[in-house]
Amino acid sequence: MSDYFLLFNPNVVYVILGCLLMSVSASTVGTFTFLRKKSLVGDAVAHAILPGICLAFILNGTKNPLYLIPGAFLTGWLSTLLVDVLTRYSKIKQDAAISIVLSVFFGTGIWLLTVIQHSGMDNQSGLDAFLFGKAAALTSFDVWVFGLVALLLIAAVWAFYKEFQLLSFDKDFAQSIGYKIHLLELSLSGLTVLAVVTGIQAVGVVLMASLLIAPAATARFWTDKLHVMIFIAIVISSISAIVGASISYLAPQMPTGPWIVMVLSLTAVFTFVFAPQKGMVVKWFKQRHNQQLMLKENILKTFYYLTQTASDPKNPYFNLSDIQKQRALSNDSLHKGIETLISEGYLEKEQEQYYTLTKEGLQQGKRVAHLHRLWELYLTEYLHIAPDHVHDDAETIEHVLTPELQARLETILGNPEIEPEVKK
Repeated sequence: MSDYFLLFNPNVVYVILGCLLMSVSASTVGTFTFLRKKSLVGDAVAHAILPGICLAFILNGTKNPLYLIPGAFLTGWLSTLLVDVLTRYSKIKQDAAISIVLSVFFGTGIWLLTVIQHSGMDNQSGLDAFLFGKAAALTSFDVWVFGLVALLLIAAVWAFYKEFQLLSFDKDFAQSIGYKIHLLELSLSGLTVLAVVTGIQAVGVVLMASLLIAPAATARFWTDKLHVMIFIAIVISSISAIVGASISYLAPQMPTGPWIVMVLSLTAVFTFVFAPQKGMVVKWFKQRHNQQLMLKENILKTFYYLTQTASDPKNPYFNLSDIQKQRALSNDSLHKGIETLISEGYLEKEQEQYYTLTKEGLQQGKRVAHLHRLWELYLTEYLHIAPDHVHDDAETIEHVLTPELQARLETILGNPEIEPEVKK
């Protein structure tokens, strides 16, 4: 174990460096693939590479990466072109085109692999490792090849960063200012194919799509800036490569490639659930908070309307049935909302089941009613929507109007007075 962590064993160094270089290449290019919503294209390319590897082996009789990579690149790039042609010049949608290309190329690759296995060719053993990967068999020569490819990919991304950024976020604008979109798309597709080709030997055609997309998808939950997203994707994929290689070394029966993908998947799941801004847990708490806010503001608005139209303005006390006559709320929700408003100082309980607004509660109720009326007037006077169709929309918008939007609406509508609206 000490040999592993101290990197005394050269084979360990080759595996770690190979996996790191492969991960950096895939995550860098995969970020743009993910942002362009072409994640499945990476899966098609990974499967389409297999016949190229087999053809290169048949023609050269060697498993040297310098011979296999050109063949793999050729069929991988051809698969992206076929997907584009099928989508552009036929009625076939992109997902169907990807499925067709993936199945045809992968089926051809399996057939060629079977032909090789029955041909009696020398040096054929281990060729099937490209299906599931065999990172533990990486050599110093493989690492040098991976390093050159990674350097090429990073240099290309750095050189065309602005162009790829525009292509990913606003292709129409990029075209309008003179960029050759088709050429940029071909270039980015070529880089994607090259990244996939590099990782095939480590994780195989089956799992390569995960290595391409998972780091980018995970990084997207942590930032909205592209350069930060690329950096986070590289860090996540690098850590996963090291952890996966470590698990494979400590437990020899565990393959390296699948463990790298497993660590990536666990990281992605953890991020999807617990990310601080976009995670499922945070979204659940935000949704719950918004529901509670809407309940409280709806109750305050109802109390305000009732107060404005009360027969005895000096004694504006109302019970739960008065509220439920104006707004359809369950007893449980109404009790919870009123208890919260009392604790926050917006309501006072005068006697059993009778409540009244405090000074602060009156101001808040007036504010919500004012926002409701502002939006109704805007919809009827500026968008010319029938008055009987605007109430439900205003019921939602009134809770999310910011002070800036409120001031703008008041200016547009001439600071209208609030008219209490009570259901008869």
